[in-house]
Amino acid sequence: MTLLLDQNISHRLFATLTGEFPQISHVREHGLSTADDTVIWNFAQTRGYTIVTKDRDFQQRSLLLGAPPKVIWLRVGNAGTDEIGKFLKLQKQAILQFEADGALALLVLP
Repeated sequence: MTLLLDQNISHRLFATLTGEFPQISHVREHGLSTADDTVIWNFAQTRGYTIVTKDRDFQQRSLLLGAPPKVIWLRVGNAGTDEIGKFLKLQKQAILQFEADGALALLVLP
């Protein structure tokens, strides 16, 4: 599973989550910190990443275009970095099932 954290999620989560999700990265690592959604979408699509985001635009794009890439939309409001990290760890099983199901394009995590 290769997760790509969007710019609206702290890059500090990368270090927190590598134990649970070994193939995780952040857009910052790929020089995409200021890239628009289309560039991030295309990057994830061509490299097999699943985008993890708090951005509703990716949710809408996923509904319109489908996968790839897959999108995990976090509806966690203004949760802090630690809270998001704990939340993603708790959701690991749901994320793994989502990744394994080729028919799914969008996972909404409330």
